Amino acid sequence: MRVCASLSSVSELEECDTRMVEIRLDLLGSVPEVRDRDLLVTYRGPIDLDVLPEGFDGMIDIGEEHRPDTHLKVVASHHDFTGTPNAERIASILNGMDCDIAKGAFSVGSFRDLTSILDAARSLKRPHVILGMGALGTITRIRASILGNEFSFGYVGEPTAPGQLRASDMEMLGDDCMILGLVGSPISKSRSPAMHDAALKEANVNGVYLPFDTTDLDQMEEVVRGYDIRGLNVTIPYKQDIMDHLDSVDRDASAIGAVNTVVNENGRLVGRNTDVLGIHTALTKAGFEAEDRRVLIMGSGGAARSCAHYMTERGCDVTITGRNAESGSGLASDFGATFRCGKSVSVMMYDIIVNCTPVGMYSDGPYPINISAIQQEQTVFDMVYGKETALIHQARSRGCRVAYGEDMLAGQGAASFEMWTGIEGMFDTMRSQI
Repeated sequence: MRVCASLSSVSELEECDTRMVEIRLDLLGSVPEVRDRDLLVTYRGPIDLDVLPEGFDGMIDIGEEHRPDTHLKVVASHHDFTGTPNAERIASILNGMDCDIAKGAFSVGSFRDLTSILDAARSLKRPHVILGMGALGTITRIRASILGNEFSFGYVGEPTAPGQLRASDMEMLGDDCMILGLVGSPISKSRSPAMHDAALKEANVNGVYLPFDTTDLDQMEEVVRGYDIRGLNVTIPYKQDIMDHLDSVDRDASAIGAVNTVVNENGRLVGRNTDVLGIHTALTKAGFEAEDRRVLIMGSGGAARSCAHYMTERGCDVTITGRNAESGSGLASDFGATFRCGKSVSVMMYDIIVNCTPVGMYSDGPYPINISAIQQEQTVFDMVYGKETALIHQARSRGCRVAYGEDMLAGQGAASFEMWTGIEGMFDTMRSQI
């Protein structure tokens, strides 16, 4: 991968180690004296060749202006900050440019957009650079070989475009780095990127963990295969929907009816569920043995399904409660459990109370049950992490045994990491990032 460092100030030249450098005239105003570098001078507006230093032999980016009469290699560039057109339209735009290298940058908001970029790149027969802007488009910047890009852009001090990575990191990663990621929405508060980046560093794996915050899963499988993504974690709201996009799911994931980990096995996408391993880790660290216990689970999503599976496998008497009676009743039916609306739940009857709802993570309540009724002899497990929720505060004030969402998150993360890399023992590294 040839990395072009896009400068936001002249002072960044001293920090830059890349062979290729972009001088953006809209940011720097003029072309500084640069020795022993391949230069790309980028115009934003009319082309004035007189601003170039005497003897300049680099490239110029003319945007969508008319090609000037020059011996220099010319890049023409099209930017779409509103979205990504289909592959045919992208190819038509770039093929219609009068230049030596055709560049297109498009705002990416979905897996479908990433597929359009990939398909367009495969169809082009001319030198090109096609990039996705925004966090979801970051993967296009480090898969230059797959996209056939002449070069890619990184930053030195401050990003000059949305979705850019640091140029030095890009050179270290190269074209063939391992790409992992998290798919869900919203995911801005997730600690998974920090956890897995720390694990990659600790394990000395050349890889990166990227966020895929998207409103749908359409063409997710094409992106995973096409961009050679090794694996994905899956979070709200896609733990069940993603199963329709996979080649197979393992026994636990099938029994649970939810997937939180995708493994790309040479193009065959396998769904697995490491939430059960995270649950086991959290309960073990709390000193709670889930055998023949009375369990109250709040929630009916993917995490609740994992918890119901874990508990019923151990002979527990499970009750589901939540505000959505339809999904709660369905979950209870799937696992031979009982559903009760929150008002009819006698909290004191249970050995352990488990919160599988996002209450406490994105809002402060209310919970489906009256948490003030919790007693000292009970165990409380809140899957929310990174803060002391009202539920945890109440449990601590009553002297309850507490199992923490941080331990579950690190436990399931370490299990996913092992599936992707074969490397064990990353729990402590991940736990330190939460």
